[in-house]
Amino acid sequence: MTGVRRLYLDVSAGETRGLVTLDGLPEILLIDRPDEPRAELGARFVGRVTALARGAGSAFVELGVGPPAVLKLAGPAAGLAEGAAVRVEVVAEARADKGPVVEFVADAAGHAVGPVESAPSVAEQLRAFAPDAAVTTGEAAREACDLAEEAALESTCLLKDGVAVTIEPTRALVAVDVDRAAGGAEPGRKGLKANLAAVRQAARLLRLKSLGGTVAIDLLGFPEPRAVLTEAAQAAFAPDGPGVAVLTPNRLGVLMLAKPHRRTPTIERLCDPDGRLSALTVACRLARRFEAEGAAQPGVLLEAVCPPDVAERLRPLAARLGPRFSVAAEVGRDRARADIRPR
Repeated sequence: MTGVRRLYLDVSAGETRGLVTLDGLPEILLIDRPDEPRAELGARFVGRVTALARGAGSAFVELGVGPPAVLKLAGPAAGLAEGAAVRVEVVAEARADKGPVVEFVADAAGHAVGPVESAPSVAEQLRAFAPDAAVTTGEAAREACDLAEEAALESTCLLKDGVAVTIEPTRALVAVDVDRAAGGAEPGRKGLKANLAAVRQAARLLRLKSLGGTVAIDLLGFPEPRAVLTEAAQAAFAPDGPGVAVLTPNRLGVLMLAKPHRRTPTIERLCDPDGRLSALTVACRLARRFEAEGAAQPGVLLEAVCPPDVAERLRPLAARLGPRFSVAAEVGRDRARADIRPR
């Protein structure tokens, strides 16, 4: 592992995607969709306190977009009353059934609820991850981002020499299993070396999937020396910033750690709760196909055939691309069978 990071930026009609790779493997995937208003990390809002939970030391704040945010009642925010207008900054995005988390910035009496300062752009966020790296754009960036999306949706990653890392989020924690790959030979790098590699890759994959909270990594066998693995985990998770806590592997070979939730999990950005690609994700993919096939077939009129929910999302994207591109809604067509044809 050399720790080399590279940056990619892909801009299409429906979304802007940014990708950070670590030693050639996807590490962080950023997705910005103008047609998907939400409380993004780093954005600032004027919000209104709608409810107080003083027993929990928090308040619920309406931001004008998405679910109510949670604000800690501490410091200057300790005396807030229901109905108060406050200026806040998003420090953790919404996930599953939990709203975003915000920090108090200032009182905002007399101001209307809503956004007041956008989150940093995808390009700005990329530069923060690797300030000295060049940003690759064009076809290479699009291909890299497409591959990163697929990798983020896979539960198991196969490493070298027969080791597999499987990540399974649950309501309580994120379970990471390190094991011999199914049907494969016994790992060539046994014991410490295999576990060190698995810890590094688990850290990368959790960043790619934007997963945080309590993490339990079930290592190979009964790993020793445990102090070395603890130090390796601290280094592997260092890019996740302050708030990471790593415990020494226990006698059962489980390494426990906690890392902050910051971004909405990638699978939630790409998929519906049932695990299917969302209508917006399919529409963005079709918009990219419009761009590619339109460039390959100059002058040809192209039409996307897709289910009504995807068509609704795709029509404004097709309009941005121009009159050559149209959308036909077909009742009963599955999202996975959405296609593009000459018109």
